[in-house]
Amino acid sequence: MTEQYKEPSLLDSLTPITFLIGLLFTSVYFFGADSSYGGNQIALLFCSGIATIIGVKNGIPWHVIEKGIVKGISMAMGAILILLVVGGLIGTWIQAGIVPTMIYYGLMLLSPDWFYVASCLICAVIAISIGSSWTVAGTIGIGLIGIASGLGLSIEITAGAIISGAYFGDKMSPLSDTTNLAPAVTGTDLFSHIRHMMWTTVPSLCIALIIFTIIGLNSEVSGDADAMGKTLILLQEQFYIHWILLAPLVFVLFMAMKKVPALVTIFLGALVGGLVGAIFQSENIIATVNKPQLANSAALLQGVWEAIAIGYKSTTGNVNIDDLLTRGGMASMLNTIWLIITAMTFGSVLETTGIIQRLVRSILSLVKSTGSMIAATVATCIGTNIVAGDQYIAIVIPGRMYKLEFEKRGLDPKNLSRVLEDSATITSPLIPWNTCGAFMAGTLGVATFAYLPFCFFNLVNPVISVIYGYTGFKLVPLEKDENNSSKREDTTNIA
Repeated sequence: MTEQYKEPSLLDSLTPITFLIGLLFTSVYFFGADSSYGGNQIALLFCSGIATIIGVKNGIPWHVIEKGIVKGISMAMGAILILLVVGGLIGTWIQAGIVPTMIYYGLMLLSPDWFYVASCLICAVIAISIGSSWTVAGTIGIGLIGIASGLGLSIEITAGAIISGAYFGDKMSPLSDTTNLAPAVTGTDLFSHIRHMMWTTVPSLCIALIIFTIIGLNSEVSGDADAMGKTLILLQEQFYIHWILLAPLVFVLFMAMKKVPALVTIFLGALVGGLVGAIFQSENIIATVNKPQLANSAALLQGVWEAIAIGYKSTTGNVNIDDLLTRGGMASMLNTIWLIITAMTFGSVLETTGIIQRLVRSILSLVKSTGSMIAATVATCIGTNIVAGDQYIAIVIPGRMYKLEFEKRGLDPKNLSRVLEDSATITSPLIPWNTCGAFMAGTLGVATFAYLPFCFFNLVNPVISVIYGYTGFKLVPLEKDENNSSKREDTTNIA
């Protein structure tokens, strides 16, 4: 916000936030689990209007606010396009038998007792190798959700395990965009940043794995051997099942490891899925299209086209399997995209009118100790995730605003970059209207508030970061040069 505009008062800044909290609670009260299907979007738009009125009152012209909204939404276009192609990928991968094959072999190989902890570890390892929590959720994640359903396990806990593992790997991977963004904002070295994060991130994962192990060993499996056997038979009857159908999964993971952009990788994965379906599931696709007048090649094209556009519809006759496999398609992501657009609109208005900046400065005025400063940074990142709806904004804005304060207190900037990731990156999938929360809910088919209590890694990590802040454990000081001016510690000597 330029200097010619009046700075919002604290009351100005708190007004749209207060309205948003009230309206979101009202939305949940009215619509329950379906609040993200319109209720939350209307609340975000209404509060955007309130923030706009405040901005106009303070002398900001509408065209400036509108420009900020367009800019904010444009920042989310990458996420929106990825959401669309993930919808297409889910549709073609179910139609091609790729997801059913993953479910089939997973049911035979994974033990219910160790399923949750195994899911977390699998997602963590793959996310480290490819640097993308979204790609992991959109490929391995949907298969694990299907396996959990087949085993009679909780899909909510499974989603929590998937997200915990995926975000651990994403956070610790040098290929991840957020892992590169946080040190870039604070001015520290990438690998120094990663090494420093290990002190908070590894203990958080260990705690999560222990909890998932305890839950798995003490959970009662609602399914039985007969039901699982019937599921396996139905999958074989509906699809051609063979390990070769996992080739598209290997292809997508290989592309991701080679750092091919996520949009291109997932879109190619959807097309490869369509091709595999046309080869191995041709009879099923032709029968589903049910247009005898069409040549087989035309029917296959229409079937794959429909899977990308509107998803796959399962007709096994088994309600549980049909509910599980009737998914995907770009159209299935439109409501999630609506949520992201309204959230980015609200966040953009708050940023353009200076409301976010005013709130952060108010928080800074309350900071007295190093511990309270780190706690304030964590709270600011989480708050920005809530009000701005985007993890990148939640990294950049607090990173810029707290950078000088960390330097004043003699702390190396990698302490700040670690805190940004411990809070902004990690909590983004826990907020329904955040781009990450909307993506995970839309992709895994589990509501954000349903899986939130089981994202143990994501819940524990910010707490450990705050504890380190108050105890001073593993906080690296900013070295002084001969002239007593600050300089960063030699990152080659950092554990």
